[in-house]
Amino acid sequence: MITKADRLNDVKEYYFSKKLREVAALRNEGKPVINIAIGSPDLNPPKSVINAIKTAVDIPNAHQYQSYQGIPELREGISNFYKDKYKVILNANSEILPLMGSKEGIMHISLAFLNKGDKVLIPNPGYPTYASVTNLVEAESILYNLNDANNWLPNFEELEKEDLKNVKIMWINYPHMPTGAVASKEDFKQLITFAKKHQILIVNDNPYSFILNEKPLSILEVEGAKEVAIELNSLSKTFNMAGWRVGMVVGDAEIIKTILQVKSNMDSGMFYGIQKGAVEAFKLSKDWFKSQNEIYEERRSLVWEIFDSLNCTYNKNIGGLFVWAKLPEGIKSEEITDELLYTKNVFITPGTIFGSNGEGYIRASLCVDKNVLTEVLNRLTTVKI
Repeated sequence: MITKADRLNDVKEYYFSKKLREVAALRNEGKPVINIAIGSPDLNPPKSVINAIKTAVDIPNAHQYQSYQGIPELREGISNFYKDKYKVILNANSEILPLMGSKEGIMHISLAFLNKGDKVLIPNPGYPTYASVTNLVEAESILYNLNDANNWLPNFEELEKEDLKNVKIMWINYPHMPTGAVASKEDFKQLITFAKKHQILIVNDNPYSFILNEKPLSILEVEGAKEVAIELNSLSKTFNMAGWRVGMVVGDAEIIKTILQVKSNMDSGMFYGIQKGAVEAFKLSKDWFKSQNEIYEERRSLVWEIFDSLNCTYNKNIGGLFVWAKLPEGIKSEEITDELLYTKNVFITPGTIFGSNGEGYIRASLCVDKNVLTEVLNRLTTVKI
């Protein structure tokens, strides 16, 4: 038997990859499982975006290899979007690199900057891929604590007590997944000061800016941020284009150039039609964001009722595509989510998949029709925990 690479010894299969197989098996047995765990938008992209990809299919040369850096129109669209929405000026030719989804950017950035043994600051709780990729490139994960008492923001007193020697990258994610916490511009200033002091590359993963969030921010709005920070962004959540796989990394030209060294060896460019669709998405007015958020507000109210039925507590003043809720004392996250799956046919995310600080919490997605959420509420009204 061919043995797997040693680098996989510390990398588990992604939780949702494994759990969704279980959900599929239960459905095959006839169980009416409702999934409110996954943040995959169920709404359609804008019509103008759909029309753009349809039209592009018939354009000469559309089916050939495309530039590793994306078509000029797309980079200009990203540049204009950042200028309009974040007041951040980006050079379309050198400070923007389109990605096939921002998730691949996590790997590209890690490969571009991390050597074996380098250290990486990773939020706990946080997106599991940060730690998985760090392990894959044989760097060392240093978890930093986030908690409700500090509004799920970095505690710099704790961070300064860490051995920060050889720390190369710090992953942050605001608006935060899974908690929905937002960082202010002052919070970002603190992060930039910390990064400059210790010569650490800050990477802000920023796909949730416009979901139930009145003040979208980019870390690059902070003066001098480009010296030590880059930002990942995505069209997946904002424009309901998760399956299209369109994202970007933006920042200092030399950093972007370094990431391109990796990316240009990993793919042969994004399909032309997808890029044309993305161009149209970046042209949308504020009405698009308003209409999407009206739907999410209605759904969120139902999710709040669902969590009320489970005697959970949650913060109504934060946004994002999920609701993060604290369980009653003594209830374990994975125990209750398994109980709900097996007895009520409802799949909810346990907070522990995001790190040890997620114990005692559960998370539900807003990517579910209101009628389905109403059915979940009906099923759970008989559950008392």
